[in-house]
Amino acid sequence: MKWRYLCVQMKKAILFLHTAVLLAGFTPIFGKAIQLNEGMLVWFRLFFSAIIAGVLFGSMGQLRKLPMKTILKISGVGLILSLHWVLFYGSVKYANASVAVVCISAAGFFSALIEPFLLRKKMKAVEVLLGLIALAGVYIIFDFHPQFQKGVIFGILAALGSAIFPIFNKQLLEEVSVYELSFYEFLMGGLSLSLILPFYLSIFPDGEMIPSVSDLILLALLSLFCTVLAFLLQLEALKKISAFTVNLSYNLEPVYGVLLAFFMYKEHEMLNRHFYAGIGLIMLAIVLQTIRTLKKGRY
Repeated sequence: MKWRYLCVQMKKAILFLHTAVLLAGFTPIFGKAIQLNEGMLVWFRLFFSAIIAGVLFGSMGQLRKLPMKTILKISGVGLILSLHWVLFYGSVKYANASVAVVCISAAGFFSALIEPFLLRKKMKAVEVLLGLIALAGVYIIFDFHPQFQKGVIFGILAALGSAIFPIFNKQLLEEVSVYELSFYEFLMGGLSLSLILPFYLSIFPDGEMIPSVSDLILLALLSLFCTVLAFLLQLEALKKISAFTVNLSYNLEPVYGVLLAFFMYKEHEMLNRHFYAGIGLIMLAIVLQTIRTLKKGRY
């Protein structure tokens, strides 16, 4: 009976995770449509998300005042999250949506190296190998699309952030609920970003600084569905499965993002066969990890 209950919970966690990944596939589409500078885009996204989460979770009675020590921990992770998003949207704007989401696939490699170090666990060679396969796919795209190299560099740095913050989030979930973590992470991430945004904008000033009406509508949709809802689903999944599996599963994001970018922005006209070879390697890593996860029962 207990085994059956655990299986149901695991399937539920995987469903939550892949729904979050699907929603994440829409984020580069919003990023390309919104004309703001990537730093300003993330600043508005964080505060819109904090307002939505505060109203929604507060009305549900799910928020409480947290100790200052816990808030400081969340602030650190919120800063990592905000920088990850800035770099990701920078990748969208300096390359394109397809390249940006593919670069995030390097998170599997970084996670395989960083998670054992931070959590004092033994490094698993197979995880490093799977991460390297995904990273090789990113390298092929970088090498054969020189016009996107600045965007690829932004994307790789975004992948590093993507590998780190789920590890810390998994630890924070032992202290706070998913609702509290979501709200405080958005809020403190926005406040943290406010401190460094002037320096970032002085170096990368491209793009609009003030949102238009259409930008505000898109930001509201991005914040509600692709941020608050997706973040909640991801955190719920993290209760049952490892940060490595979360990161590697997020490699499906390129599939959704690329298909959407092809359909909406005709980006396939800008890419050559090497891009598809790179995606093929990334998909191979995903399939192998999925098989390994189901076979060994390691989530």
